[in-house]
Amino acid sequence: MTDPDIRKGMPPVKLSREEFERRYRDQFVDPSFAPLQHELDAVIGAAWDAYSHSRKAPVTRKAGPGFSDPDYELAVDWLNARSAVLEAQRRHDDARAPLRVLIINGSARSEHTCPGEMSKTWRMVKMAEPVLIEMGFAVDILDLSRLTSEFGKNIHPCKACVSTAMPLCHWPCSCYPNYALGQTSDWMNEIYPLWVAAHGILIVTPVNWYHVPAGLKAMMDRLVCADGGNPDPTSTHGKKVDEAKAIELKGWPYPRHLAGRHFGLVVHGDSVGTEGVRRPLSDWLTDMHLISAGRFGELDGYVGYMETYATSHRELDEDREFQQEVLNVARALGNAIRLARDGRLDEPGAGLEEPNPK
Repeated sequence: MTDPDIRKGMPPVKLSREEFERRYRDQFVDPSFAPLQHELDAVIGAAWDAYSHSRKAPVTRKAGPGFSDPDYELAVDWLNARSAVLEAQRRHDDARAPLRVLIINGSARSEHTCPGEMSKTWRMVKMAEPVLIEMGFAVDILDLSRLTSEFGKNIHPCKACVSTAMPLCHWPCSCYPNYALGQTSDWMNEIYPLWVAAHGILIVTPVNWYHVPAGLKAMMDRLVCADGGNPDPTSTHGKKVDEAKAIELKGWPYPRHLAGRHFGLVVHGDSVGTEGVRRPLSDWLTDMHLISAGRFGELDGYVGYMETYATSHRELDEDREFQQEVLNVARALGNAIRLARDGRLDEPGAGLEEPNPK
């Protein structure tokens, strides 16, 4: 063990009052705001006060029982997110409650914004949904295209707290909202409970330039707190780097908050990259101790290979084999969840300990 070593040296990012105001006013270029300049001046003054004093979480209350420092002031936003996660875990663990599957539409394409047409990914989501409902599952759908088409939907980027020290990465994430920086309307506080409540996760995604779409990747990054994250922010008194490093250096257990859930994957493309996207998705989920639904539970393939984009929906209409493979992924995932619930499908690594859990 060594003493915590904190490195500094990046260039400053603090804005002047003038630059802050210029950027803030950029939100109000619509002429309808012209008669409201007096009101905007007052709002900008209040926003500058919050920014200049770095009031990230202006509404807090004492943590209370169950935390290492019950008198520490925690953000009410985070406490509400924690309560939702705990309730989702209770539903997940309730043997009398219906088994749940979360289907994730990873495409950013939506008929409700510039593309003007639904995605093939959404159609595959809707193919899988009735299969799982017919098998008796409660189904939640997380449509990540809402990030591009709906007002106020954001997944802010991960700040990589974990790379400073794992205990600095709180479960659920405490980095947002940050009111001083205007980093609000973060969707992840609604997304975490969906993952926690689910017994199975089905991700359906296209390939965008050899990778997953940006919204899906943002969600993946923000789920790092589910894989070893610290459920007690009072232990680090918020984001005290020296305290977090000291805790990790003493030994950190890396709690896997989503372990044991099963997953299925559908990755589709039109020319390149499907296998190269499916593999890291599978690796990522497996690293978080989720369990693959097996050979039929992971699909990568092409719809309208090297055909024109303009006819891609028609290509999906005609590709009955690919449609059947999508349905097979849903069935395989459902079967895996049911077998596990009945005690007839065990994780081969159950009971084994990782020598280095990181």
